[in-house]
Amino acid sequence: MPLTPVLSSYWDDPESWTLETYERHGGYEGLRRAFDMPKDDVIALVKDAGLRGRGGAGFPTGMKWSFIPQVGDKKGGDKPHYLVVNADESEPGTCKDMPLLLATPQVLLEGIIIAAYAIRAHRAYIYVRGEVVPVLRRIQAAVADAYAAGYLGTDIMGSGFDLDVVVHAGAGAYICGEETALLDSLEGRRGQPRLRPPFPAVAGLYACPTVVNNVESIASVPAILRNGVDWFRSMGSEKSPGFTLYSLSGHVTTPGQYEAPLGITLRELLEYAGGVRAGHSLKFWTPGGSSTPIFTEEHLDVPLDYEGVAAAGSMLGTKALQIFDDTTCVVRAVRRWTEFYAHESCGKCTPCREGTYWLVQIYERLETGRGTEADLDTLLDIADSILGKSFCALGDGAVSPITSSLKYFRDEYLEHIGAPCPFDPHRATLMAGELTS
Repeated sequence: MPLTPVLSSYWDDPESWTLETYERHGGYEGLRRAFDMPKDDVIALVKDAGLRGRGGAGFPTGMKWSFIPQVGDKKGGDKPHYLVVNADESEPGTCKDMPLLLATPQVLLEGIIIAAYAIRAHRAYIYVRGEVVPVLRRIQAAVADAYAAGYLGTDIMGSGFDLDVVVHAGAGAYICGEETALLDSLEGRRGQPRLRPPFPAVAGLYACPTVVNNVESIASVPAILRNGVDWFRSMGSEKSPGFTLYSLSGHVTTPGQYEAPLGITLRELLEYAGGVRAGHSLKFWTPGGSSTPIFTEEHLDVPLDYEGVAAAGSMLGTKALQIFDDTTCVVRAVRRWTEFYAHESCGKCTPCREGTYWLVQIYERLETGRGTEADLDTLLDIADSILGKSFCALGDGAVSPITSSLKYFRDEYLEHIGAPCPFDPHRATLMAGELTS
């Protein structure tokens, strides 16, 4: 399956981030077409294209937009509408939105204007992870350029439509990638998930109707307006149409972003990336970041779309393909992920707050050879107490690599019982008693 560079088509341009470069590559043509259409027709077009959210859940973007109450609707149609772009890319292994924002920030802004026009919003927020200062500066400069060129502000391009965009830097909490925690953070409160309903489409930012979309979701909209529904649907599968960015990292010869149709396989992507690093073989991999159940070599030909990955027992998520070769200790890798989730748990709900803490304690024992076989059953018991019972998806994400690694690598867990890690280079010496620490 060939690659389909759309978002990344001119990332190699010496100044790809400038407004001039963006306009030279057809920038803001999609916006002009949107302004020639009724607002509801823009929503219908995105619906017909079948664009699904690129932030992890895969919810249809056009459908999400259509949930916004209209004027006169008792559920909030007379309140201001807001568009919020989730650029708080925090999932371990996920690295697609930040390169996109560095390389072509104007495509996000054009998508924001189209989306805001469609949902009748006159203020949009870009919530960026605070640590990525170069990205933050790049977006702020792009917003300033768009204002100067008349693409933001009042009466945009003579359409009569007004829009202001605010760039907001978060404080670096993983939980703020969850849309309602992001909204609380944006309002100046501690980032914690909200109870739903009401959903953001009815009572989101400042209790007003709000759409929250991922960077890549919004950035994909201008190309659809510019090229049409049939063009977009010519790529990908029937239920998961279009192109997307796959992030390959880890033990791969050429890591990076590979823009391809949904439904491509890891085997095909590895061919583009030069395969697993020389002299080693694939052991396990994540299809959508650390919060998705891991896959093994037997899953190399699973279609990487929402339905294909789900049918194989995992989730496409953010399409962060972390590749681990035969030198990797699965127990150590999952322990590191578990420590991350325990650290990032907001503590609002008991299953996640307490469960992730105890998972870390068990993994510490297992990796240092002090665990027991009963610990493996305890891991699964705790995972069961978290899965589906925590306030948001962080808890589910924390247990996904645990249950899946035990499913595929239970023997490796057993090798850790009463012995040093089998992947520790000092294992033989430790077992001989020549080292005590």
